Amino acid sequence: MSVAFRRESDEEHKEPKFEIPLPSGPNLVTARGLAAIEAKVAALEAAIAAEPAEEPREVLQRERRYWNTRRTTAQLAPPPEEGVAGIGSRVRIRLAGKLRTIDIVGHDEADPAADRLAFSAPLAHALLGAEAGESVAFNGRADAIELVEVTAIPG
Repeated sequence: MSVAFRRESDEEHKEPKFEIPLPSGPNLVTARGLAAIEAKVAALEAAIAAEPAEEPREVLQRERRYWNTRRTTAQLAPPPEEGVAGIGSRVRIRLAGKLRTIDIVGHDEADPAADRLAFSAPLAHALLGAEAGESVAFNGRADAIELVEVTAIPG
């Protein structure tokens, strides 16, 4: 085989590793969300210190850079007014005739499967600023969502 067809190393053929993309907009968090970010950074630092292999350590370091940025840019959301839906609220709604309870949280705390929606999610965004007893527009319908109850997320 000709020398022209040999590779010196596999390094030059690896895909580049880009940083983990950050959500756009402000990084508003609840107190619980900020604590979760702190715990994530601590867990990653421990994992990095315990990882002997270079490649897995680089993956962990990349993830730590993401979470350090999220920690640095985190802004504790002001508590919502009593009875008004905001970041840190648990909102009981009636949507399409069905009752549903949603927690409105920051991006990093969101878990849609557990009804923990980021404040920028369309459903949560529609609820922001509304009070119990109000109906709000959603998905092109004027009175699509009825707010049944608004409380603070239990700590």
